[in-house]
This record gives sequence, structure tokens and C-alpha cells, in this order.
Amino acid sequence: MSAIAATSEPTKIVFGTDGWRARVAADFTFDNVRRCARAVAEYVVGRGEQSKGVVIAYDRRFVSEDFAAAAAEVVLAHEIPVALAAEAVPTQMSSFEVVQRKSAAGIVITASHNPWTDNGFKVKSPTGAAASPEMLAAIEALLAADAGKPIPRRPLADAEAAGLLERFDPYAGYVKFIRPNVDLDRLAAADLSALVDPLYGSGAGWIPRLLAGGRIRVSEIHSERNPYFGGVNPEPIPPNVDDALAKLAGGGFDLGLFLDGDADRCGLADERGTFISTLQIYGLLMYYLVEHRGLRAPVVKTVNETSMAERLGERYGVPVYEVPVGFKYIGPKMIETGAMMGGEESGGFGFGMHLPERDGIFTDLMLLDLFVCERAAGRWPASKAIAHLHEIAGPSSYRRVDIHFDQAIYPALKVRLLAELPDRAPAALAGRPVVRTQPLSTNDGFKFFADDGSWLLVRFSGTEPLVRVYTEASSSAAVDANLVAGQRIVGDG
Repeated sequence: MSAIAATSEPTKIVFGTDGWRARVAADFTFDNVRRCARAVAEYVVGRGEQSKGVVIAYDRRFVSEDFAAAAAEVVLAHEIPVALAAEAVPTQMSSFEVVQRKSAAGIVITASHNPWTDNGFKVKSPTGAAASPEMLAAIEALLAADAGKPIPRRPLADAEAAGLLERFDPYAGYVKFIRPNVDLDRLAAADLSALVDPLYGSGAGWIPRLLAGGRIRVSEIHSERNPYFGGVNPEPIPPNVDDALAKLAGGGFDLGLFLDGDADRCGLADERGTFISTLQIYGLLMYYLVEHRGLRAPVVKTVNETSMAERLGERYGVPVYEVPVGFKYIGPKMIETGAMMGGEESGGFGFGMHLPERDGIFTDLMLLDLFVCERAAGRWPASKAIAHLHEIAGPSSYRRVDIHFDQAIYPALKVRLLAELPDRAPAALAGRPVVRTQPLSTNDGFKFFADDGSWLLVRFSGTEPLVRVYTEASSSAAVDANLVAGQRIVGDG
């Protein structure tokens, strides 16, 4: 066992809406990863849960496997058993392993859909959900208290020889875990042609493998490892999925299924190559659970999710709970309320029957099952099934714009704009008067409501130096007008 001294000026590490993310070799360094791992280990030790162990996984980003190994060395030095992924796996596989092993915590090296220059450090709670704000606050406090102290390490080979380190492949266990809740055999037997785009991420190969051996035809693009992600952010939205949309528009496919860089988020397109917004996906999934599965448990949505949830909830008698942005809020609320589903605008969905955490692969399978059910009901092709959703849940047009700022000025700009935004509030949205301004409970933005139920949300990102402007309205023309209003009130800072 050995120890290394920390740098004289430690980086201030703060966990945002989904872990800590930073630029590789700038702030995201081996030393800082080890600091985060030590804080998690000390959190586990402080709770007397060393024997439960910690699960560690990683994605396909630049040297993610080496960052994961560095984290494992630190956790092992605290006499905590570690289950380390044998290769890059989807983030939700760590959640699954934490639940199956009844582990004290999980660590995932990933920056999800951030730019290829970044990497990140996520923490999972014993439930498999994202670490709660309380858990992260405790870890951040340990980070601050330990700044500058030497970090203990234990070589992996030494720990493996002592029986403290296990390398795992989650595939077989995951298949066994999901079979009670999704009929893989029925999906594999469907006479459908699906195009899958994992955006070079760690979800590559999973959907074709899960559905192999049947009638369904699954074609996958962008399957190879490419830490550059083809030059796009690995978030499953246009323009990042434009290659897939063009292939779908060319004909020969019934639908497109997408994944983000670590496969915990999903995306969808119909047979014509029309991209289906993540808000529409929320509506489709909620409709599927109540209409085709007959479920009536609550649902959880973030403040930037669709108003279709409330309309569907009223129609089917389903309670709808709203929480701040981030699965660190969604997961705990799902557990608290016994929710059947939770979702966020960025394409992450969790299910009570599965995990209270995002799983893009499971979600894509659920969407596929929805379309199999809708086809049996005579609503086909996919575009017709989606049109049916809007017949019962109302119209929904949505778009988001990200306004980027220089990292050096972002913190001060954020403080100033948050103070000024109420006075900059638009008087109208697409010609409809604004009737209410709602500050977000996390103090990172404001939501403006028009009298027809349309809304505009201005929110400061917790993981990148940017301001996000979101809007949902009844038409694309209204969405365009609302985005102009949103960008005007943010301006250039």
C-alpha cells in the first residue's frame, strides 16, 4: 500500500445535477478522481458499511477505464470490496449491480452526453438511484475536509489476490433482471425493422444482442469506440442524430431508437425520420403504462417536462409529482411515492418495475413494446401511433436552445442574471399574456406560464457553462416565438 500527496491548490469539486464533470487534464485529473473516490470510501466507512462493497463502472470516453482503476485503488485501500466492470458498460448497469449486490454505493466514470473533452464522476445510492442531495452533500463535505491530505491506494493486483476485487460482466444478470418486465421473446418475434444509433457510446451492441435470434431486424450504426464521438456531443437529439434521421428518411425502417454516450438516456424517431421530442417520449411512455399495462401508480416529472403528464393524469386518474431537474430528485421521489415512472427532459426515464434510475436501453425496449401494442390495435405506422397520443393528451411542440458562455465569466454571470431575470420576464409568449412567474426551487432559473398553459423555462446548467432555454407550446410557430423571447431576456449576459 502507498500514498500520494494531493496538490497544494486542490480543485473545488461540486456535484451538479448529475455528478461532477470537468475538462480532462484540466480539472478532471487522476488526483481529483482519487479525491472523489476517497470521499465516497469515507462516506461508506462512516456508515459502517464497508462489508457491502462498492461497484465501479466506466464508459467509452478517453481513458475512462484508467480513471475507474484509479478510483478502485483508493476504495480498496479503505478495506472496501470492489466490483469493477470488466469493460465499458452502460451507466445503468452499475445501478443494476448495486441493487443486485446490495452494495453500499456505486461509482461511474462518465460525463454522459457532455462534450468529448470532458469526463465525470457519478455516485449511485444503495437503491440504484442517483445519489440524493443529502448523500452528495456529505461526500462534498468530506472532499473539503480532506483537501491536501495524502490519498491511500492499494494496487489492483494485490487486492484481487486478497479476494477484495471482482471484475464483472453485467449482461447475463441484466437479461434475467429485465425479463419479468419486458417480453424480449415477443419483441424479437416482431416483424419490424429498427435502426439503432448508440452514438459510439457504451450502449453499442446491447439492443441487437438482446433481440437477436428472432424476426425483428435491428441495424446499428456508430457502434465502434470513438472517444471523439464523431465530433458531436453524444446526446441523442438533432443534430447529433442527423445521420440516423437521414437513413430513416430514406426508407426501409419502421422506427429509430437512440442512446446517449453512456446509454442511460434514450431517443426516438418515426418511420419518416421525424425526430420525436423527449417530452413526447414522456407522454408515450406514460400512455403505454396506463393504456397497455393498466397501471395507475403515480408518475414523477421534472419542472422542464411536458404538460401532457397532467392531462394524461387527469384522464386516467394518475397522480403527477413535479421535482427539480436531475435524477437525484426524481429517484428519491419515485421511491417515496411508489411511482411507476419518472422522467426528465434530457431523455432519462426510470421505472418502478425496474430501477428508480435512468436506463436508455430498457426505455428503448419499452418504446418498442408500445409500438408492438399499438400495431396490434391498428395504429400503425409509428407516426400514426404518435398522432393518437396527441389526440388524447393534447398538442405538444417543444424545443430547447443552449446559450454557451465562457467558463471564466459563467459563475458571476449566473449570480447576476438570476437576480435580474424576474425584471426581464416577458409580458407575453407567442401573443398570449404571461400570467405567472415561478422561481425554481433549486434557485437556478425561472419558469414563465402563459394563460393557455404554454411555458418558457430559463435555467442555468449545473454541469456546463451554459444557460438552457426550454419551451412547450401548442405549435411549432409558438415555440419559435417563445424561444426568441427566452433568448432575448438572457441576451449576451
